[in-house]
Amino acid sequence: MKKLKKGDHIRVVSPSSSIEHIGGFEANLVAKEKLEELGFDLSFSSNYFEHDLFDSASIASRVEDLHEAFVDPSVDAILATIGGFNCNELLPYLNYDLIAQNPKIFCGYSDTTALLNAIYAKTGMQTYMGPSYSSFKMEAGQAYQTEAWLRAMTQDDYDLVPSKEWSSAPWYDPTKPRHFMPTEWKVYNAGSALGTIIGGNLSTFSLLRGTPYAPQAENYILFVEEAEGYPPEHFLRELAALLQAYPNPQAVIIGRFPKECEMTEEILLAILDKHLLLKTIPVLYDLDFAHTQPLFTITIGGQVTLDTEKMVIHVQTK
Repeated sequence: MKKLKKGDHIRVVSPSSSIEHIGGFEANLVAKEKLEELGFDLSFSSNYFEHDLFDSASIASRVEDLHEAFVDPSVDAILATIGGFNCNELLPYLNYDLIAQNPKIFCGYSDTTALLNAIYAKTGMQTYMGPSYSSFKMEAGQAYQTEAWLRAMTQDDYDLVPSKEWSSAPWYDPTKPRHFMPTEWKVYNAGSALGTIIGGNLSTFSLLRGTPYAPQAENYILFVEEAEGYPPEHFLRELAALLQAYPNPQAVIIGRFPKECEMTEEILLAILDKHLLLKTIPVLYDLDFAHTQPLFTITIGGQVTLDTEKMVIHVQTK
Protein backbone atom coordinates (compact mmCIF):
# COMPACT_ATOMS: atom_id res chain seq x y z
CA MET A 1 0.00 0.00 0.00
CA LYS A 2 1.47 3.33 -1.02
CA LYS A 3 1.78 6.20 1.41
CA LEU A 4 0.17 9.58 0.97
CA LYS A 5 2.04 12.49 -0.64
CA LYS A 6 1.23 16.03 -1.66
CA GLY A 7 -0.98 16.18 -4.74
CA ASP A 8 -2.73 12.90 -3.90
CA HIS A 9 -6.49 12.52 -4.19
CA ILE A 10 -8.54 11.82 -1.03
CA ARG A 11 -12.13 10.59 -1.35
CA VAL A 12 -14.40 11.48 1.58
CA VAL A 13 -17.12 8.91 2.38
CA SER A 14 -19.71 8.49 5.13
CA PRO A 15 -19.83 4.84 6.25
CA SER A 16 -21.79 5.86 9.37
CA SER A 17 -23.37 9.27 9.96
CA SER A 18 -23.84 11.73 7.12
CA ILE A 19 -22.41 15.22 6.84
CA GLU A 20 -25.88 16.55 7.73
CA HIS A 21 -25.45 15.05 11.21
CA ILE A 22 -22.77 17.64 11.93
CA GLY A 23 -24.28 20.74 10.37
CA GLY A 24 -24.08 20.02 6.65
CA PHE A 25 -21.53 20.44 3.89
CA GLU A 26 -21.06 24.20 4.14
CA ALA A 27 -20.53 24.11 7.89
CA ASN A 28 -17.60 21.74 7.40
CA LEU A 29 -15.85 23.45 4.49
CA VAL A 30 -13.04 24.50 6.84
CA ALA A 31 -11.99 20.84 6.91
CA LYS A 32 -11.82 20.72 3.12
CA GLU A 33 -9.79 23.92 3.03
CA LYS A 34 -7.40 22.61 5.69
CA LEU A 35 -6.72 19.39 3.77
CA GLU A 36 -6.26 21.31 0.55
CA GLU A 37 -3.77 23.58 2.30
CA LEU A 38 -1.84 20.43 3.20
CA GLY A 39 -1.56 19.74 -0.53
CA PHE A 40 -4.31 17.17 -1.13
CA ASP A 41 -7.13 17.11 -3.67
CA LEU A 42 -10.55 16.15 -2.29
CA SER A 43 -13.67 14.62 -3.75
CA PHE A 44 -16.86 13.37 -2.13
CA SER A 45 -18.72 10.12 -2.65
CA SER A 46 -21.67 9.79 -5.04
CA ASN A 47 -24.23 9.44 -2.25
CA TYR A 48 -22.57 11.91 0.10
CA PHE A 49 -25.66 14.04 0.66
CA GLU A 50 -28.08 11.20 1.31
CA HIS A 51 -29.61 11.51 4.78
CA ASP A 52 -32.25 9.30 6.41
CA LEU A 53 -34.06 8.94 9.74
CA PHE A 54 -30.89 7.56 11.31
CA ASP A 55 -28.64 10.48 10.26
CA SER A 56 -27.08 8.18 7.70
CA ALA A 57 -27.59 6.78 4.19
CA SER A 58 -28.95 3.42 3.09
CA ILE A 59 -26.76 0.36 3.39
CA ALA A 60 -26.69 0.03 -0.39
CA SER A 61 -25.58 3.62 -0.89
CA ARG A 62 -22.81 3.42 1.68
CA VAL A 63 -21.52 0.12 0.28
CA GLU A 64 -21.61 1.57 -3.24
CA ASP A 65 -19.61 4.60 -2.11
CA LEU A 66 -16.95 2.46 -0.47
CA HIS A 67 -16.62 0.15 -3.46
CA GLU A 68 -16.35 3.12 -5.82
CA ALA A 69 -13.66 4.71 -3.67
CA PHE A 70 -11.54 1.56 -3.59
CA VAL A 71 -11.89 0.70 -7.27
CA ASP A 72 -11.33 4.25 -8.61
CA PRO A 73 -7.65 4.38 -9.68
CA SER A 74 -7.57 8.16 -9.24
CA VAL A 75 -8.31 7.85 -5.51
CA ASP A 76 -5.20 7.50 -3.35
CA ALA A 77 -6.79 7.48 0.11
CA ILE A 78 -10.23 7.31 1.72
CA LEU A 79 -11.31 9.40 4.69
CA ALA A 80 -14.51 8.92 6.71
CA THR A 81 -16.65 11.99 7.41
CA ILE A 82 -17.27 11.18 11.08
CA GLY A 83 -18.37 8.21 13.19
CA GLY A 84 -21.94 7.37 14.15
CA PHE A 85 -23.75 4.19 15.17
CA ASN A 86 -24.31 1.90 12.20
CA CYS A 87 -21.10 1.19 10.32
CA ASN A 88 -21.32 -2.51 11.23
CA GLU A 89 -24.45 -2.82 9.05
CA LEU A 90 -22.19 -2.74 6.00
CA LEU A 91 -19.88 -5.62 6.86
CA PRO A 92 -21.80 -8.54 5.25
CA TYR A 93 -22.28 -6.61 2.00
CA LEU A 94 -18.75 -5.48 1.27
CA ASN A 95 -16.70 -7.09 -1.49
CA TYR A 96 -13.51 -7.85 0.42
CA ASP A 97 -11.81 -9.30 -2.67
CA LEU A 98 -12.35 -5.99 -4.45
CA ILE A 99 -10.89 -4.14 -1.46
CA ALA A 100 -7.89 -6.47 -1.25
CA GLN A 101 -7.20 -6.00 -4.97
CA ASN A 102 -7.21 -2.21 -4.58
CA PRO A 103 -5.33 -1.50 -1.33
CA LYS A 104 -5.22 2.12 -0.28
CA ILE A 105 -5.15 4.16 2.90
CA PHE A 106 -8.50 4.18 4.69
CA CYS A 107 -8.75 6.37 7.80
CA GLY A 108 -11.60 7.02 10.20
CA TYR A 109 -12.53 7.14 13.83
CA SER A 110 -15.06 6.10 16.46
CA ASP A 111 -17.82 4.00 14.81
CA THR A 112 -15.48 3.39 11.86
CA THR A 113 -13.66 1.03 14.26
CA ALA A 114 -15.91 -1.79 13.01
CA LEU A 115 -15.04 -1.23 9.38
CA LEU A 116 -11.31 -0.69 9.94
CA ASN A 117 -10.91 -3.91 11.92
CA ALA A 118 -13.19 -5.91 9.62
CA ILE A 119 -11.19 -4.93 6.53
CA TYR A 120 -7.98 -5.90 8.29
CA ALA A 121 -9.51 -9.20 9.44
CA LYS A 122 -10.90 -10.14 6.01
CA THR A 123 -8.10 -8.89 3.76
CA GLY A 124 -4.97 -8.37 5.86
CA MET A 125 -4.90 -4.78 4.63
CA GLN A 126 -3.77 -2.30 7.24
CA THR A 127 -6.16 0.54 8.03
CA TYR A 128 -5.84 3.76 9.99
CA MET A 129 -7.66 5.04 13.05
CA GLY A 130 -7.24 8.77 13.35
CA PRO A 131 -8.94 12.07 12.57
CA SER A 132 -12.04 11.96 10.39
CA TYR A 133 -12.73 14.56 7.73
CA SER A 134 -14.75 16.65 10.18
CA SER A 135 -11.85 16.62 12.68
CA PHE A 136 -9.85 18.90 10.42
CA LYS A 137 -12.23 21.83 10.96
CA MET A 138 -11.03 22.16 14.54
CA GLU A 139 -8.45 24.84 15.29
CA ALA A 140 -7.38 24.26 18.88
CA GLY A 141 -5.08 21.24 19.16
CA GLN A 142 -5.00 20.83 15.39
CA ALA A 143 -1.24 21.20 14.99
CA TYR A 144 -0.49 18.06 17.04
CA GLN A 145 -3.39 16.16 15.49
CA THR A 146 -2.38 16.99 11.92
CA GLU A 147 1.30 16.26 12.51
CA ALA A 148 0.49 12.87 14.04
CA TRP A 149 -1.84 12.07 11.13
CA LEU A 150 0.74 13.06 8.52
CA ARG A 151 3.40 10.89 10.15
CA ALA A 152 1.11 7.88 9.92
CA MET A 153 -0.06 8.71 6.40
CA THR A 154 3.35 9.41 4.86
CA GLN A 155 5.88 7.23 6.74
CA ASP A 156 6.44 3.48 6.93
CA ASP A 157 7.21 3.79 10.63
CA TYR A 158 6.48 6.48 13.18
CA ASP A 159 6.42 7.20 16.90
CA LEU A 160 3.39 8.01 19.02
CA VAL A 161 4.26 10.96 21.22
CA PRO A 162 2.20 12.83 23.84
CA SER A 163 0.48 16.08 23.05
CA LYS A 164 1.26 19.06 25.27
CA GLU A 165 -2.35 19.58 26.32
CA TRP A 166 -5.83 18.20 25.77
CA SER A 167 -9.46 19.24 25.99
CA SER A 168 -12.65 17.30 26.68
CA ALA A 169 -14.86 19.85 24.92
CA PRO A 170 -16.74 18.39 21.92
CA TRP A 171 -14.01 17.24 19.52
CA TYR A 172 -16.27 17.83 16.49
CA ASP A 173 -17.61 21.32 17.33
CA PRO A 174 -15.17 24.26 17.09
CA THR A 175 -17.78 26.72 18.39
CA LYS A 176 -17.69 25.31 21.93
CA PRO A 177 -15.33 26.91 24.46
CA ARG A 178 -12.27 24.82 25.23
CA HIS A 179 -10.44 24.32 28.49
CA PHE A 180 -7.07 22.67 27.96
CA MET A 181 -5.28 20.58 30.56
CA PRO A 182 -1.69 19.26 30.59
CA THR A 183 -1.27 15.86 28.94
CA GLU A 184 0.19 13.06 31.05
CA TRP A 185 0.43 9.52 29.71
CA LYS A 186 0.35 7.17 32.70
CA VAL A 187 1.64 3.67 33.42
CA TYR A 188 -0.54 1.16 35.27
CA ASN A 189 1.91 -1.70 34.78
CA ALA A 190 5.40 -1.28 33.38
CA GLY A 191 7.16 -3.37 30.77
CA SER A 192 7.92 -3.76 27.09
CA ALA A 193 6.02 -5.53 24.33
CA LEU A 194 5.81 -6.17 20.61
CA GLY A 195 2.57 -6.94 18.81
CA THR A 196 -0.04 -6.16 16.19
CA ILE A 197 -2.40 -3.23 16.78
CA ILE A 198 -6.11 -4.06 16.95
CA GLY A 199 -9.02 -2.32 18.64
CA GLY A 200 -10.34 1.22 18.68
CA ASN A 201 -13.55 2.47 20.19
CA LEU A 202 -14.35 -0.23 22.74
CA SER A 203 -18.14 -0.30 22.36
CA THR A 204 -17.84 -0.51 18.57
CA PHE A 205 -15.03 -3.07 18.61
CA SER A 206 -17.22 -5.21 20.88
CA LEU A 207 -19.80 -5.46 18.08
CA LEU A 208 -17.38 -7.68 16.14
CA ARG A 209 -17.17 -10.41 18.77
CA GLY A 210 -18.55 -13.69 17.48
CA THR A 211 -18.56 -12.49 13.87
CA PRO A 212 -16.18 -13.33 11.00
CA TYR A 213 -15.08 -9.69 11.06
CA ALA A 214 -13.20 -9.79 14.37
CA PRO A 215 -9.41 -9.66 13.85
CA GLN A 216 -7.44 -12.72 14.95
CA ALA A 217 -3.82 -11.61 15.19
CA GLU A 218 -1.42 -14.04 16.85
CA ASN A 219 0.40 -11.50 19.01
CA TYR A 220 -1.73 -8.44 19.52
CA ILE A 221 -1.74 -5.22 21.47
CA LEU A 222 -5.15 -3.82 22.33
CA PHE A 223 -5.82 -0.12 21.87
CA VAL A 224 -9.16 0.86 23.42
CA GLU A 225 -11.02 4.06 24.23
CA GLU A 226 -14.61 5.00 25.04
CA ALA A 227 -16.94 7.70 23.76
CA GLU A 228 -18.67 10.37 25.75
CA GLY A 229 -21.90 9.39 27.46
CA TYR A 230 -20.85 5.96 28.75
CA PRO A 231 -20.51 5.60 32.56
CA PRO A 232 -17.66 3.74 34.29
CA GLU A 233 -19.88 0.67 34.75
CA HIS A 234 -20.07 0.35 30.98
CA PHE A 235 -16.29 0.32 30.62
CA LEU A 236 -16.07 -2.16 33.50
CA ARG A 237 -18.16 -4.81 31.75
CA GLU A 238 -16.87 -4.05 28.25
CA LEU A 239 -13.27 -4.48 29.41
CA ALA A 240 -14.14 -7.81 31.04
CA ALA A 241 -15.79 -9.03 27.84
CA LEU A 242 -12.85 -7.80 25.75
CA LEU A 243 -10.33 -9.72 27.86
CA GLN A 244 -12.49 -12.84 27.61
CA ALA A 245 -12.56 -12.57 23.82
CA TYR A 246 -8.88 -11.57 23.59
CA PRO A 247 -7.29 -13.24 26.63
CA ASN A 248 -3.63 -13.00 25.60
CA PRO A 249 -2.77 -9.39 24.75
CA GLN A 250 0.88 -8.41 24.79
CA ALA A 251 -0.13 -5.01 26.17
CA VAL A 252 -3.20 -2.82 26.64
CA ILE A 253 -3.31 0.87 25.72
CA ILE A 254 -6.24 2.90 27.06
CA GLY A 255 -7.20 6.30 25.70
CA ARG A 256 -8.29 9.08 28.00
CA PHE A 257 -11.96 9.33 28.90
CA PRO A 258 -14.15 12.32 28.02
CA LYS A 259 -15.39 14.16 31.09
CA GLU A 260 -18.96 13.06 30.30
CA CYS A 261 -17.98 9.50 31.20
CA GLU A 262 -17.31 10.59 34.81
CA MET A 263 -14.37 8.21 34.92
CA THR A 264 -11.99 9.22 37.70
CA GLU A 265 -8.48 7.84 38.06
CA GLU A 266 -9.55 6.11 41.28
CA ILE A 267 -12.40 4.30 39.51
CA LEU A 268 -10.27 3.37 36.50
CA LEU A 269 -7.51 1.90 38.66
CA ALA A 270 -10.09 -0.07 40.66
CA ILE A 271 -11.44 -1.52 37.40
CA LEU A 272 -7.96 -2.45 36.18
CA ASP A 273 -7.14 -4.00 39.56
CA LYS A 274 -9.89 -6.57 38.98
CA HIS A 275 -7.86 -8.27 36.23
CA LEU A 276 -4.74 -10.19 37.30
CA LEU A 277 -3.67 -10.32 33.65
CA LEU A 278 -3.18 -6.57 33.60
CA LYS A 279 -0.54 -6.86 36.33
CA THR A 280 1.56 -9.11 34.07
CA ILE A 281 1.70 -7.06 30.85
CA PRO A 282 2.39 -3.40 30.03
CA VAL A 283 -0.69 -1.22 30.51
CA LEU A 284 -0.83 2.50 29.74
CA TYR A 285 -3.75 4.88 30.15
CA ASP A 286 -4.75 8.49 29.47
CA LEU A 287 -3.18 8.49 26.01
CA ASP A 288 -4.10 10.80 23.11
CA PHE A 289 -6.40 8.16 21.69
CA ALA A 290 -9.91 9.09 22.64
CA HIS A 291 -13.09 11.06 22.08
CA THR A 292 -11.16 14.10 23.24
CA GLN A 293 -8.88 16.46 21.40
CA PRO A 294 -6.26 16.19 20.03
CA LEU A 295 -5.75 12.57 18.99
CA PHE A 296 -2.96 10.61 17.36
CA THR A 297 -3.31 8.15 14.47
CA ILE A 298 -2.61 4.42 14.70
CA THR A 299 -2.34 1.68 12.09
CA ILE A 300 -4.72 -1.24 12.59
CA GLY A 301 -2.61 -4.27 11.68
CA GLY A 302 0.65 -2.37 12.17
CA GLN A 303 3.41 -3.68 14.41
CA VAL A 304 3.96 -1.70 17.58
CA THR A 305 6.99 -1.78 19.87
CA LEU A 306 6.28 -0.51 23.36
CA ASP A 307 8.62 0.36 26.24
CA THR A 308 7.02 2.04 29.25
CA GLU A 309 10.35 2.88 30.93
CA LYS A 310 11.45 4.97 27.95
CA MET A 311 7.82 5.84 27.14
CA VAL A 312 8.41 4.79 23.53
CA ILE A 313 5.59 3.58 21.28
CA HIS A 314 6.91 2.87 17.78
CA VAL A 315 4.66 1.74 14.93
CA GLN A 316 5.91 -0.09 11.82
CA THR A 317 3.73 -0.67 8.79
CA LYS A 318 6.19 -2.70 6.69
